[in-house]
Amino acid sequence: MKIRLLSGSIIGTKTQIAMKYALTKLIAQYPQEDIQLLDLKELNIEFSDGRNYLDYSNDTRYLTDELMAADIILIGSPTFQASIPATLKNVFDLLPQNAFRNKVVGVLMTAGSSKHFLVAETQLKPIISYMKGYMIPNYVFIEETDFDRGTIVSDDVLFRIDKLIEDTYLFFQSYQIVWQKKEDSYDF
Repeated sequence: MKIRLLSGSIIGTKTQIAMKYALTKLIAQYPQEDIQLLDLKELNIEFSDGRNYLDYSNDTRYLTDELMAADIILIGSPTFQASIPATLKNVFDLLPQNAFRNKVVGVLMTAGSSKHFLVAETQLKPIISYMKGYMIPNYVFIEETDFDRGTIVSDDVLFRIDKLIEDTYLFFQSYQIVWQKKEDSYDF
């Protein structure tokens, strides 16, 4: 199974810290799986210009290929101006409409205050649904006060990230069984 974590910003550190924690937990819990962090800070991604994702090259092609091949995607996003960052939106624009078909998607959101709690609901959920993905309903929202000196200090947040990882993995396993039953029902 391919699990990809997407850290969706090129600035700031809080989302990256949360995603690296999730990466460490995933590797510890599921060492048999193919797990990788795709950090937009470390990639040189082109702006979407309407081409097919297969027509891009270098980091852009690498990123889109990895997301298209993934079974599970954990998306980490900061909140900028009560929305997701343009860098993350650009990733979605690079991908085809059905890019998340049969993929399970978990979300971690970081923000400066609790006022932005619904950004995942109003911004990410519609995009993931439009792209045919299954978003885990209980995403993790992490506030500024949950961090101290480059570390997540809230035990509640750490517990919720652990739970998101477990729920996402179990949800995918359950859906694999359902999808296989559906495939097996066809007589051709």
